[in-house]
Amino acid sequence: MRMSTLFLRTLREDPADADVDSAKLLQRAGYVRKVAPGIFTWLPLGLKVLEKVQDVVREEINGIGAQEVHFPALLPREPYEATHRWEEYGENLFRLQDRHGADYLLAPTHEEMFTLLVKDMYSSYKDLPVALYQIQTKYRDEFRPRAGLIRGREFVMKDAYSFTMDEEGLQKAYQDERGAYERIFKRLGVDYVIVHAVSGPMGGSQSEEFLAPLPIGEDTFALAPSGKAWNVEALTTPEPEGIDFSATPDVAEVDTPDSKTIESMVGRLNELHPRSDGREWTAEDTLKNLIIAVRHPADDDHPDGWRELVAIGLPGDRKVDMKRLEAQFAPAEIEEANEVDLASHPEFVKGYIGPRVLGPQRDDTESAAHVRYLIDAHVASGSEWATGADVEGKHLVHAVYGRDFQADGVVEAAEVRHGDMSPDGSGPLSFERGVEIGQVFQLGLKYSQALDLKVLDQNGKAVPVWMGCYGIGISRVLACIAEMHHDEQGLAWPLAVAPAAVHVLATGKKEEAFQAAEGLVSQLEEQGVEVLYDDRPKVSPGVKFKDSELIGVPLVAIAGRDTIENGTIEIRNRDGSDSVSVPVDQAAQVIMDRIAALG
Repeated sequence: MRMSTLFLRTLREDPADADVDSAKLLQRAGYVRKVAPGIFTWLPLGLKVLEKVQDVVREEINGIGAQEVHFPALLPREPYEATHRWEEYGENLFRLQDRHGADYLLAPTHEEMFTLLVKDMYSSYKDLPVALYQIQTKYRDEFRPRAGLIRGREFVMKDAYSFTMDEEGLQKAYQDERGAYERIFKRLGVDYVIVHAVSGPMGGSQSEEFLAPLPIGEDTFALAPSGKAWNVEALTTPEPEGIDFSATPDVAEVDTPDSKTIESMVGRLNELHPRSDGREWTAEDTLKNLIIAVRHPADDDHPDGWRELVAIGLPGDRKVDMKRLEAQFAPAEIEEANEVDLASHPEFVKGYIGPRVLGPQRDDTESAAHVRYLIDAHVASGSEWATGADVEGKHLVHAVYGRDFQADGVVEAAEVRHGDMSPDGSGPLSFERGVEIGQVFQLGLKYSQALDLKVLDQNGKAVPVWMGCYGIGISRVLACIAEMHHDEQGLAWPLAVAPAAVHVLATGKKEEAFQAAEGLVSQLEEQGVEVLYDDRPKVSPGVKFKDSELIGVPLVAIAGRDTIENGTIEIRNRDGSDSVSVPVDQAAQVIMDRIAALG
């Protein structure tokens, strides 16, 4: 790669709309160019790095016996309808029609296609197990693309699928893929944390995410003292110990005028109804009840989907985490109930909704439909609360959960805090940000049952196939490597993914320097070393040095004034460290030794 002819232009200023370091540097250094929000063109240097990442992934996935296939990105609607994902994906799906009016989509993932392919080709237990994968471009209509390649509308992904006869086979395939992921990220120089996750629209019984711990990450994960980690949506609250309520006074209805918020309610209680124990009422003593609308996707009984109102009770000092809450209703989506929803239940008094008109307490003779009541996992049995009395200007005090009201179930609704107990009981949680770079799912039988993927077992009986799904965001991983490996001057690629191992610079105007550089490049290429050679004749040394720092090749070799005066070539690491000047005829061997040390 000669920079005099390489299709490359570096930029001295950050692009105006680039919001993270990787997006700035990948564009400035000439790896990608932005086409539209979330859509990028790959330039020669960028393709080099992308191919290096793919090569590492292929080596490790091939190493566990998976076989590569390649599906189209443009797919028909029907398979996605069969699994209900045509609706479940919502507005994130790119939908289009051909000239005949037939519906198609640009694939966000390919579970259906893999399932149908195996169904088409395999029919016996003798054919299994099998693992297939592809590296392919995917599409998601992100509402707000951001962070360059980290959240785009078009992206490169590796997705693999395992097909086994039973759950034991699924567990083995899952562990094989999981282990391959760990080796992949270590080879690529990507720090990662494995966190327990929810499956979301993918479905399945178990899922883990590989997160790159970066402050720009959109995912928050919780870390326990034991070292275990959880995606916040997957975090479970240890069941609180029950409380003895034998000395708690009977529930009472009290006046609390103009107190539709937790803050005003607490103020009124302290003003009009001081506690007998001498301390003040706080938000921690209150139980708020939120009405949400659950939008269920279409199913066999509801071809157009259906809407359900659900009440959520949680401590008044905690905020609702809608993402955590929605994860428990997946694949349904949730939103706060609107005025029309509330008007359909005249028993709901806005600002004063309490448990007496919800769930098990509700009088079945009332005309409106039953509303399920789910209590947040932080609410202990026997705990005492101040909550709505379902009457304008009135609240209940001394309302005991388990004595005065019940719930239909428990739900993880509250925002998790620093210091909350970890699910494994090892101590308080801490929180960090991360970028999802991979995820593994135990899909189980969801897709095989939906698409009727069955094989004959040893007894000749048709049984559904157990499936696993395993994804890596290839282009996102590349961006994370750039986020982790750069400094103020530019990128600093690990050797495994760098577009070249050595950046040779011929500086100055003297022909001797260029001849020495040419000779070094020839020697290195004969040894199979990839070289980026800055042979531009009329570019100043300062510009060449800045471009070299920006592009970020691991080793730099400079032929210039010292070459002419002393017969030496300077060799240094990308960050300028460990600089040595060696005789021209020894430079190639010194570089080879350094490459071996880096590798």
